[in-house]
Amino acid sequence: MSEKENHHGLGERLAEGYHRMLERVRQRLDDIEHDTGPTLKRAIDDAQERATELGELSREESAKVAEYLRRDLEDAATFVSESGRELGNWLKFDWNLIERSLADLFANAVDHTRVELEQFSERAAALGEWHTGEVTAMGTLQCKSCGEELHFHGPGHIPPCPKCHGTTFRRLTDAEQ
Repeated sequence: MSEKENHHGLGERLAEGYHRMLERVRQRLDDIEHDTGPTLKRAIDDAQERATELGELSREESAKVAEYLRRDLEDAATFVSESGRELGNWLKFDWNLIERSLADLFANAVDHTRVELEQFSERAAALGEWHTGEVTAMGTLQCKSCGEELHFHGPGHIPPCPKCHGTTFRRLTDAEQ
């Protein structure tokens, strides 16, 4: 197997891990909705541990995916909270293009995240960069070097920019079209 094929396989594995961990976070948040003790951080930590226990991802991989998930949920919640706009505007494309169950899953997790946004506001403000090799949620990323847009219709591995091979991106919102 070539290095490129191996790298692509790892990206797909991490994207699938992201999706499974997001589902576990949503389930955990549903379970703890009325309990003030557990937080989003704990729900993500639990999903991360479960992915490792089940052998879906290594400990290192699940830690990466958990960080990607935190970043995306915090960024989406910040956008929705600060702008008062809909999550679809953060994604920068129509909900109809997304698998409905995945869209509902992400929206539910964002709603829970928004409740906890006060705790994450400083960290969320420092976020804003996505890098090649990471996994991101659905939405549109723009290359910081050349402006090329990458569209993700589900969790996906971030490749280098197809236009300039740049490796740093920022999320576009509907208002930035």
